[in-house]
Amino acid sequence: MKNSGNTILITGGGSGIGAALAHEFHAAGNQVIIAGRRQAALDEVVAAHPGMASMVIDMEDPAAIAAFADKLVADFPALDAVLLNAGIMVAEDRIDLAIAEATVATNLLGPIRLTHALLPHLLAQKSATILTVSSGLAFVPLAATPTYSATKAAIHGWSLAMREQLKGTGVDVVEIVPPGVQTDLMPGHAENPQMMPLADFISETMGLLRQEPTPAEIHVERVKFLSEATKRGEFAQVFGMLNGAH
Repeated sequence: MKNSGNTILITGGGSGIGAALAHEFHAAGNQVIIAGRRQAALDEVVAAHPGMASMVIDMEDPAAIAAFADKLVADFPALDAVLLNAGIMVAEDRIDLAIAEATVATNLLGPIRLTHALLPHLLAQKSATILTVSSGLAFVPLAATPTYSATKAAIHGWSLAMREQLKGTGVDVVEIVPPGVQTDLMPGHAENPQMMPLADFISETMGLLRQEPTPAEIHVERVKFLSEATKRGEFAQVFGMLNGAH
């Protein structure tokens, strides 16, 4: 992925990791379009970054995603990068079907639907990049958020398979694998000292994204406790630690 000169869509760009990455890509000389559900949040980010653009999207709505993709390509024909960052993380008590279905729709079906809508355009570019966002919980699930963990495991597998399918087409697939980060993804995360400070995560992530060639997977050091647990032969121990087993 080029360091500058891209036209990049960032979903979930109104707050947290998405807004912070939008700032970095904008500062590096990329045309950035942020998207999310809340116009006010998008407006606040754009106001601080002259030249940045925004569009509203509902990642749970298939028809809205298709219409969004058509307008995006029409308004930004140079689009050559998509960062699929939008997601929700909600605790579930046993199975809460409404939470589970909303999580699958937003975190898994949303990125798949948006990629399906934009892929013909991306394949027509000289080169393009699809960036997915999974989680350390894709590798070791958190019992309190079973559906979130499952959707992130699915995103990891989907990224691997799509990367292989798109090999040689000029469209690269890069997976960003965050640890717990101090954002408002869940109540209390932003103040939790056990979470990685957002600025530190963004700095390390951007450093990895700037490597040439861009790594297929972006694992900051802090996430490797989870993402490399199986490789170390420590899955059971890490799963127990994560979920409070004694």
